[in-house]
Amino acid sequence: MPIQDTVQATVVAGKATPRGRFPHIKRAGDFLFVSGTSSRRPDNSFEGVEVDSMGVTKLDIRAQTRAVIENLRDILKSEGGDLPDLVETQVFLVNMNDFGGYNEVWAEYFDYDGPTRTTVAVHQLPHPHLLIEIKGTAYFPRSAKDSA
Repeated sequence: MPIQDTVQATVVAGKATPRGRFPHIKRAGDFLFVSGTSSRRPDNSFEGVEVDSMGVTKLDIRAQTRAVIENLRDILKSEGGDLPDLVETQVFLVNMNDFGGYNEVWAEYFDYDGPTRTTVAVHQLPHPHLLIEIKGTAYFPRSAKDSA
């Protein structure tokens, strides 16, 4: 089977446009690879961010984590998959002091039978309001998509 029949990249309608020339999701055979995903909304605002009239910014790791996981879910659903299909994730936190709040929200979605997970601290993400980004790999056979 030619590679173009087994590999397909997609920018998902209704999601925030990628901040570069890359897809939200790429299918390679029975695997789905989701690019780093944030809490950015389609209008380029961010979940979990409040800026008052004086410019004081309040960032909420729990709200951002929840929004990121929901964005991952939406992106996976564009290919027929869902969060239980994730087999591996990589999580990027700007500050490891946010680990507790992020971990609490993670446990709302996943248990020990969920995806493997690696969490690392990074110097910064593509916008100063971002506290977290997650990328993931899901196993969702084409046959499952065709029967969905």
